[in-house]
Amino acid sequence: MKKKETFYITTPLYYPSGNWHLGHAYTTTCCDTIARYKRMSGYDVFFLTGTDEHGQKIHERATKAGKTPKQFVDELVGDIQRLWSLMDISYDKFIRTTDDYHVKSVQKIFEKLYEQGDIYKSSYKGKYCTPCESFWTEAQLVDGKCPDCGREVIDSEEECYFFRLSKYADKLRELLLSGDFLEPKTRVNEMVHNFIDEGLSDLAVSRTSVKWGIPVPFDPKHTIYVWIDALANYINALGYNSDDESMMQKFWPADVHMVGKEIVRFHSIIWPAILMALGLPVTKKVYGHGWLLLSGDKMSKSKGNVADPFVLAERYGVDALRYYLLREIPFGSDGAYTDEAFLLRYNSDLVNDLGNLVKRTVAMSRQYFGGKVTASKRAALGEYVDELKAKTDSAINSLSCSKALEEIFDTIGRANKFIDETKPWQLNKEGKTAELNEVLYNLLEAIRICASLLTPFLTKGAGMIFEELGLSVPENFDNLQFGAIKEYSTGEDKVLYARVDVKKELEFLSGGNMEENKVEVKVKEPKKEEKKDEPKTEEVGYITIDEFFKTQLKIAEVIACEKVEKTEKLLKLTVKLGDEIRTVVSGIAKSYSPEEMVGKQVVLVANLKPAKLRGIESCGMVLCASDGDKIVLVSPEVKVPSGVEVG
Repeated sequence: MKKKETFYITTPLYYPSGNWHLGHAYTTTCCDTIARYKRMSGYDVFFLTGTDEHGQKIHERATKAGKTPKQFVDELVGDIQRLWSLMDISYDKFIRTTDDYHVKSVQKIFEKLYEQGDIYKSSYKGKYCTPCESFWTEAQLVDGKCPDCGREVIDSEEECYFFRLSKYADKLRELLLSGDFLEPKTRVNEMVHNFIDEGLSDLAVSRTSVKWGIPVPFDPKHTIYVWIDALANYINALGYNSDDESMMQKFWPADVHMVGKEIVRFHSIIWPAILMALGLPVTKKVYGHGWLLLSGDKMSKSKGNVADPFVLAERYGVDALRYYLLREIPFGSDGAYTDEAFLLRYNSDLVNDLGNLVKRTVAMSRQYFGGKVTASKRAALGEYVDELKAKTDSAINSLSCSKALEEIFDTIGRANKFIDETKPWQLNKEGKTAELNEVLYNLLEAIRICASLLTPFLTKGAGMIFEELGLSVPENFDNLQFGAIKEYSTGEDKVLYARVDVKKELEFLSGGNMEENKVEVKVKEPKKEEKKDEPKTEEVGYITIDEFFKTQLKIAEVIACEKVEKTEKLLKLTVKLGDEIRTVVSGIAKSYSPEEMVGKQVVLVANLKPAKLRGIESCGMVLCASDGDKIVLVSPEVKVPSGVEVG
């Protein structure tokens, strides 16, 4: 049996000093998706995440909260693990810098570097940023402030142990300039020009003023500083310095360290220098992605400008949040989060494009063939789909989840256009059964291949699609060629993603439902005196023009129809309103057969609250007139585009 290629990917260690926000979810979701994609591509994957739990900030916040540092971090670590569970993060290991095995290995690393002369004792005098826990020279400051976070720095002087970072300057320059160790390439110039060309200073790697951390084993008044403590997690998680280093031998060096751009320096200069000193291969690649911005600034716990991933995932579903993070933000660049962009992207891509494609296709397969669609020749759509896997492979190998999704949804858009071009309902009317089967088979194959490739991205919806296709969820990408399925037996078409009312949801996300608030603060108006000389007008049964215009009437085109089982009156209609597809249940079965309904245009009350009829969610009401027992549809005299408003 051929040995699998390995793939080792890591997130940075997250710092549990406050509540978790969307920025943490962004990096982790990207890594999770790449790990899932690589597993389905046949790789033996190890995906690591975890928390960096030592340092001055945590000690200060724990003291303020009246807790020990360990109690303080335990609660926050529990929260991030619940978030990763909610978001379907498939990590293989979660490491904490308070774990015993990590502590022991860090002390061994420190001793080794000290014994070989790469660490020495001296004293530090210079600038210090407390929020970043970083030392800086005067020349490295930007406008007199921390170059990473832009906040004030303080003068600091204390005895420290130093790592001889300057010793590795030439090797680091060669590493950064000779290959693709650091990406995007813009980060390379920044590291070389701003740090190496300016002259690398030796690095303080211990503190005497910080007690919450790992003590230096041979000088316990010193606490090992973050660089050796936190960065060593990447090898300690694999069993480095333990009795069993088989995982280290199997997976090291890591294929990708995924980090935010603010910690690129630590991972592309300090970490490879430590690895060189330990005689270990350096990581294959460090990728420094951009920031997730809110209100034009980096999302940050300390700045308070955060979006709550727990609220978004629980209210709109994990797929909505994963999709937005992976699609909206061009990887490597900064991306802005807004509630409106999140909701519009969800409605546009997941509801309209993907959801409607699946619903239309499955509904037509059941309507026209009872769900049984057999293999047929490849149409133009099939040829388009055949190219998709190579495109997504290229995007994922470049670590661009957004580009991979762009390729998949381009294909989904092409499939929706294929329906409009081939008009399956017209083929059915004309009795062109073979052509109709060919169209639906090409659509089902396109959906299957797209859903397979979406499985690492959309952890809920992809499985629901395969259920509707009557297939099991694939564990790999082995059968992505067109024609692999010889016959489909589709299931009930369901609502994959429910449309949201953007206006109402924006009100909710901004702090509550405005209409409900209006009710709560309603002030009783003083009673107006009646004018006795004016007769009252009888208004029973009338509505105002404003009330009338609350009803939204639209032209809908019926693209599929079937009888609702165990009823005599009900038909289940699949209707098209512009780019939107809906299911509507109507009591017209005694006057119209399913075959008669397909292709008809009807007037739909489009903003009627959805209701369940015989277990089917009906989204709207078809307008009819009645003449005794006979029901007559209200329809336009001539065909008009579906989705246009009536009024």
